[in-house]
Amino acid sequence: MTIRVLLADDQALLRATFRILIDSCADMEVVGEATDGAEAVDLARAHRPDLVLMDIRMPGTDGLAATSAICADPDLVAVRVLILTTFEIDEYVAQALRAGASGFLGKDVTADVLLDGIRTVAAGESLLSPTATRTLITRFLASPAESSQSAAPEDLAALTAREREVMAWVAEGHSNEEIAEKLFVSPLTVRTHVHRAMTKLGARDRAQLVVMAYQSGLVRAVPPNPDR
Repeated sequence: MTIRVLLADDQALLRATFRILIDSCADMEVVGEATDGAEAVDLARAHRPDLVLMDIRMPGTDGLAATSAICADPDLVAVRVLILTTFEIDEYVAQALRAGASGFLGKDVTADVLLDGIRTVAAGESLLSPTATRTLITRFLASPAESSQSAAPEDLAALTAREREVMAWVAEGHSNEEIAEKLFVSPLTVRTHVHRAMTKLGARDRAQLVVMAYQSGLVRAVPPNPDR
């Protein structure tokens, strides 16, 4: 199965580099290139890629607005967005995750990490390291604007006690393997609980499940340490 990728970056050299790298893999191909967010949305609707590799900072319509448009379009529900940013953790990334992006990578990652990231997100998983998850939550997602709220405490009523427990561990940045060790179950069982929670809450992926956990109050962020 070939992963169809749309590139969205205003730097021609970077797009060319990404295209060569991605097209060199037998399991993926570039189906289009966008120079700004508006073009990214148009090409996503035209090509229905599996994944959009999205730069945040672009002239005109930026990657944040494009991510929101793509993730809000019911016709593009199967399209995943992987954010590329010069700064791995910033407020724009947090906003992109709220909008429905499945994860992010710094532009300084190695070729292998980029390709593995594309495969991870295209498979329906999120790309959030535990450290990045904790930092994002602590700095930005813990105090979102009221307009960005998408989950209330009562929304979690459909979850079982175990599903809420697993969701809380996920929100704190733990992997399936780490959660399995804590609960004395298999990673497959944890994965099943995660997917059931996502289905019941209408979460696109694990990243959105993290956001919902904090917005609903299931988990509360620890205030940032000023000495760090």
